[in-house]
Amino acid sequence: MSLDLAKIASQVSGMVARLKAGRDKEKKRLQSALDTLRNADFDKLARKIAASNTTWLVAGIVEPADRHYPAPPLPTDFTVLAADGSHIDVDRHRSTRCYLINTGSVILHYGHSPDAVLDSSPTLYSEDKDLVIPPPVAGTREQPIEGQLLGIKRSVEECSHLSRLAATMPGGPTLALLDGSLIMWNLEAYPEFVTDALLVKGFLSHMDSIMKLNTGERTVAVASYISFPRSTDVVNTLRVALCPGEPVDCDRCPAPDNKACDAVAHIRDRELFLNLLGPGERSALFFSQSSILRQYGPHQVYFFYLRVDDEMARVEVPRWVATDEKLLGLTHALVLDQCRRGQGYPVALAEAHEKAVLTGLDRENFWQLVESSLVEEHLPSPTSAKSQSKRTRWV
Repeated sequence: MSLDLAKIASQVSGMVARLKAGRDKEKKRLQSALDTLRNADFDKLARKIAASNTTWLVAGIVEPADRHYPAPPLPTDFTVLAADGSHIDVDRHRSTRCYLINTGSVILHYGHSPDAVLDSSPTLYSEDKDLVIPPPVAGTREQPIEGQLLGIKRSVEECSHLSRLAATMPGGPTLALLDGSLIMWNLEAYPEFVTDALLVKGFLSHMDSIMKLNTGERTVAVASYISFPRSTDVVNTLRVALCPGEPVDCDRCPAPDNKACDAVAHIRDRELFLNLLGPGERSALFFSQSSILRQYGPHQVYFFYLRVDDEMARVEVPRWVATDEKLLGLTHALVLDQCRRGQGYPVALAEAHEKAVLTGLDRENFWQLVESSLVEEHLPSPTSAKSQSKRTRWV
């Protein structure tokens, strides 16, 4: 065993003691946040948020933030779709550059004719056009698809898979589910041509396809589910409410050493709504003001919090779902039903994950297949000494 637990036991004890000592302060901050939420003047706060300049992300509000809604009744017949993915990254220590994306998918029909279809679709990417995103101007550096960027591409492939599944549904209420956020946060760090390739021509085009399915008798909502979220967007609106500045400007804070907004510091949205919502209820609607969303158009991300027993989840939907009462109600009812069927987590997403997940053995078997295939064709299959040392037991 490489980790000596005895040597860190005292450090863990110290951490626990500090957490315990801070509980009273946390309770006071939480109560302050709840009081501010309940007493906020909606119109005044909306104007204040619009004029604010903050160093933290503030949720946009479309209704009083303390509103909460019970779940609508379930339709008699409905379908839930889900897609989730896993990948094997490019390994520079291996014999060839390639990566693999394995997408798990689930179709669950409920009602008079219940049925379930579970599948996985592994795809190998090895051609030059798959390994990089080329720049629009010759001579500019191309962007390799690996690491963090491969994770983003996997999310795009999950949405693509979901849109294809949704297009095959004959009709009736359908919810298409993704795991994690609809906001491509990490793309902000990349050049515009990368954002254009993966977001505009990729993710958003697939969202367009799902949106356009809502014609005639076909009703399709799309949402993403975030379990145990760490978000503070809504709490940050309360920080704006508490700030005496008019307008709020964090760069010119009137009291930097005694900030009024510190009264709700370190509180997360989930803690706030766990004390506001009853089981099965959803919160008011909010919208994200992340800068990456300027390109989202009708898919601008709205969200609400959903209480499932003692779990608080964040559910994100595009604007065209948020502003359609029927689609929003369908999302609330079906996500809650999925959580109740799945012991607190949407069963469709859990099953899609099981179909997608790649174990350590899967990864090793994949690379053995690649390298043995190269050998069979008498192609060179060099690997680095570092890679070989990891697979060789020396002691």
